[in-house]
Amino acid sequence: MQIEISRKLRAQLAEPAPLYTGWMSINESYIVEILLAEAFDGAIVDMQHGAVDATVAIRAIGSAAGSGKPVLVRIPIGDFACAAKLLDWGASAIIAPMINCAADAQLLVSFCRYPPVGARSWGPQRALAHGAASPGDYLRQANDGPLLIAMIETSEAMDHADAILDVDGIDGVFIGPADLSLSLTNGREINPVSNQILDSVESLATKARARGKHLLAFCGDGATAAAFAHAGCDLISISTDAAMIRLAARQELATARRTPS
Repeated sequence: MQIEISRKLRAQLAEPAPLYTGWMSINESYIVEILLAEAFDGAIVDMQHGAVDATVAIRAIGSAAGSGKPVLVRIPIGDFACAAKLLDWGASAIIAPMINCAADAQLLVSFCRYPPVGARSWGPQRALAHGAASPGDYLRQANDGPLLIAMIETSEAMDHADAILDVDGIDGVFIGPADLSLSLTNGREINPVSNQILDSVESLATKARARGKHLLAFCGDGATAAAFAHAGCDLISISTDAAMIRLAARQELATARRTPS
């Protein structure tokens, strides 16, 4: 199942229309089920800044399997062993934060790709337990299945974007607009929708496309997601689970208070 969903994601990313995903930061796997019951093309589980632990991330991946939609997981900074474990349990893609140079990207690949590309340890728990493939079949397909995405969120990473994208086994980059704006302005501001960020999106989209790879991004709302899609992103997340709950709560409470009883 993992290989099929991952290959479907690869095919969708190659299409002109962008993909839109939800974002899970609350440590409850049911959130993914709720998001994927809507028209989102997939979901991103956030283990970096979100509260999600490895056990719940694995449950979320399993909960989503019946939907046929991908679950991408953003791992904690530098936790490539966690990335490999999540692939064993069926993640469709790994998003690795703070990849600043080709050496960082190559280390990610070494944990998450089988030889000869990397040195991933054998143990694909969910794929084999569910009988989706024989060990040999899984091995032959795995390096071209789940995607590895390097986050570009510093000025250093922007300077090394070509080298990061050139690493064999990296399928694309994911722009973190808040951190990138913080880095590009040397700490003066956080502005994830500045012209400088949009220029960076366009630049990265061009670099990725030239290599047959992909650009993904986080966006705080639908309007920003539309702008990033126009600038060339292939996959964009929209808001977060916590932010959507707060927005819906404010809207419904305001409606109740202004409606005559």
